[in-house]
Amino acid sequence: MTEPLQRALDRIRPDVRVAHAYIVQPSTGLLKLDAMENPYRLPPELQQALGERLGAVALNRYPAERTAELARALARHAGVGDAVGVTLGNGSDELIGLLTLAVARPGAKVLAPLPGFVMYEALARQQRLDFVGVPLRASDFQLDEAAMLAAIREHQPALVYLAYPNNPTGTLWDAAVIERIAQAAPGLVVMDEAYQPFASADSLALMARQPNVLVMRTMSKFGLAGVRIGYLLGAAELVEQVEKLRPPYNISVLNAEAALFALEHAGVYAAQAAELRRQRERLLAALQAMPGIAPWPSQGNMILARVQDAAATFAALKARGVLIKNVSAMHPLLANCLRITVGTPEENTLLLQALQACLN
Repeated sequence: MTEPLQRALDRIRPDVRVAHAYIVQPSTGLLKLDAMENPYRLPPELQQALGERLGAVALNRYPAERTAELARALARHAGVGDAVGVTLGNGSDELIGLLTLAVARPGAKVLAPLPGFVMYEALARQQRLDFVGVPLRASDFQLDEAAMLAAIREHQPALVYLAYPNNPTGTLWDAAVIERIAQAAPGLVVMDEAYQPFASADSLALMARQPNVLVMRTMSKFGLAGVRIGYLLGAAELVEQVEKLRPPYNISVLNAEAALFALEHAGVYAAQAAELRRQRERLLAALQAMPGIAPWPSQGNMILARVQDAAATFAALKARGVLIKNVSAMHPLLANCLRITVGTPEENTLLLQALQACLN
């Protein structure tokens, strides 16, 4: 290493230099069931219509009013009134970063149940905030209410994340417990509803009752993972503070137009979500019938399952052309656990055949 390069590296924060980047698994040539994507593409006639519409977008101009139109369209899609604030992120990840930045004062802490979405902790630490993880109940991956309330009393977190349903467990937590946590929290409570299209409940009524509660959603599970649109709903006075930190052109004109087009054809995506919910129940029943595997019920478009040897099963599936996610190293409660994305009927059949062969 040259001396100038070493000097430049020495200016990078030590905690950044020892951190690890988020790893995306290579998937070329594999049946991709690792990232909770909607496996369905638009019908050909809508693909053509979208292409023509994107071709007419003024790429020579910065994003402007169209982004604001998308924000309000998403609020209407969620079923909330114009009094509710809304802001957009380049995916939910950017919104998590903006929320963390908004509370990043000396001594501020971020709290979330574990196991959970890894970006809550990663982005808190990027802002040099302490992260407090509270383990879920081992038996059913429900919130440990006593432990959560004790951690809130002790740490007084500026920001609490509650994924609803949770990733990677697919769990919908007890609504009464969530409300008591929201009431006890001294700061923001963010209900991360990334998997809302597949769930039987949401947090909008809680948001209306508890002014410190914000609801975060994404269009990724809606069916636009490649478009990268996240949105945050809540009291206008709170959302306005996050909006101040949002880069002015964080949503491209192409992404905004693609999202608006999708909302105009929301029925297509709703039908896809309904089929994925049916396939989730089919997949769960098949996994429950297999010896050597213990799946948990899910309200997302994924199923968490424990096997005897997660690393060996993951490798065996990959050798058979099926890519899932080995989450067993994420947290002790996930020992020997795999997370399986719900696919199309044909994809699920191939997965089950490969998994049966691996387990045998």
